[in-house]
Order: sequence, then C-alpha cells, then structure tokens
Amino acid sequence: MQNNMKVVILCGGMGTRLREETEFKPKPLVKIGNHPILWHIMKIYSHYGLHNFILCLGYKGEMIKEYFYHYEIMNNDFTIKLGNMQDVKVHNCHEETGWQITLCNTGDNAQKGARLKRIEKYIDTDPVMVTYGDGVADININDLLRFHHSHGKLATVTGVRPLSRFGELTVRGRRVRAFSEKPQSSGGLINGGFFVFDRG
Repeated sequence: MQNNMKVVILCGGMGTRLREETEFKPKPLVKIGNHPILWHIMKIYSHYGLHNFILCLGYKGEMIKEYFYHYEIMNNDFTIKLGNMQDVKVHNCHEETGWQITLCNTGDNAQKGARLKRIEKYIDTDPVMVTYGDGVADININDLLRFHHSHGKLATVTGVRPLSRFGELTVRGRRVRAFSEKPQSSGGLINGGFFVFDRG
C-alpha cells in the first residue's frame, strides 16, 4: 500500500439527526468514549499505514481546526514558561505520530462533489480514499484497496446491510447498478461510506 495515499474525510455536514449534539459542535467531533468520531475514523486508516488526511470542512469547521491545532497540548502533559509562550515542553507521546492533516474550508452548504472538487489541488496520489466524517466501521482497508484494483473501474463503494435505509445500492454481481439516496422502503445493501476513487 502507498503510505502517502490521501484519505479525504467529508466533515462539512450539519448533522441534523444529532441536533442535540451538533447544535454546539460539528458531528465529526461528537465523542465516542474519550475521542471524537473523526479521531476513530482516522485511527482506522492509520492502522493500515495511511496517515495523510484531507478534511473537507463546512459547518462549525473552525472547531475541527481548533481541535487539531491544540491536539498536542490537549492530549499530553506539558510544561509552559509563563511570559514566553514559545517555551512549551510536551512530556508524553501519543500513538498518532506522523499524521499529516490538511484542513480545508469547503463551504457550509456545499454538496459532497463540490467539496471534493474544492480540495482536488491537494490530491496528488492515485487512488484516493474517501469517507464521511461520521461513520465508524470494522472495515479492512487493505481488502477494500485490493478489490478496487481488481475490477478496473474508477470507483469502489462499500455496501453494508443497514439497520435503517439510507443511500441504498442496487448490486448485480460485483457492480453497482443503481444508487438511491434515501428510499422509503426496500431491502439489500446501502452505502457503507468507505470509497476508493481513481482521479480519473
């Protein structure tokens, strides 16, 4: 696997289904345990050696910028010398070393395709991984990439069996034949939110 492969995470939506949380913070910062959803998603990719992230920000994106800007201080012990703010010594070390995170404001109301278009200047690897900033899964990224390379198509989308119906995929064999964003009722697979795209 290419260690410099880019992972794009769509973090701009308003998160209306979690309004009691997202009124005050973007959905990717809603915590699962001690860490935000976004951190858990990044740990999935990091486990497979992918550490180069591009975050497409929108709604309350400044809070995600602040989270990562202050990450070292907020996740470690440190000593600071008052009167000299540059004299800060961080004592501990966390496992997230080597993560490179590009944070891009892609607009509060932009659709997913527009967000990707606005960050394409940062994508210099092929293929590129893409996911949503609110979906954690038990997914083998190596298997997903192998499958993507095996079929010779420009895009791969994961399919999962849902508890509820959102983004349903109609699949024949190993190919997606139709995509319905939010059907009223049906059965089968839905968009699992983990994509691989060739730049073409």
